[in-house]
Amino acid sequence: MKFVIQRVSEASVSVEHKIIGKIQKGYMVLIGVAEEDDEAIADKMVRKMTGLRIFEDENGKTNLSLADVNGSLLLISQFTLYANCKKGNRPSFIEAGSPDKANALYEYIIEKCKETVPNVQKGSFGADMKVSLTNDGPFTIVLDSEQL
Repeated sequence: MKFVIQRVSEASVSVEHKIIGKIQKGYMVLIGVAEEDDEAIADKMVRKMTGLRIFEDENGKTNLSLADVNGSLLLISQFTLYANCKKGNRPSFIEAGSPDKANALYEYIIEKCKETVPNVQKGSFGADMKVSLTNDGPFTIVLDSEQL
């Protein structure tokens, strides 16, 4: 499982010119699911993500968590995080989880996040989405379950 976490001052996602999710301060997270991923891996990833201390404190040090700043989440499913570009110029996505499995884990992650984060917004699984954000920093973290 892969999470690309961007600390944002604002972010939104639209489908067919209609905003379906919007946050202010928090994380916009792209979520990639592999076929071997399961709920235990999702739990570990959610704990790590929500516990990250990447917001600045009064001294300008990245020492505050999402909860400390009353931050929000915008969660977007993105199978292309599992693109394999080793051969040729056309990426292969065979390492990504099947749509049914990926959608189930994506929805599971959303529900787990809602247990600790008051404002969790989401994209639309499998839809053509337009994501807009203002990366604060810029500050981007990549979490890979194989490296946790």
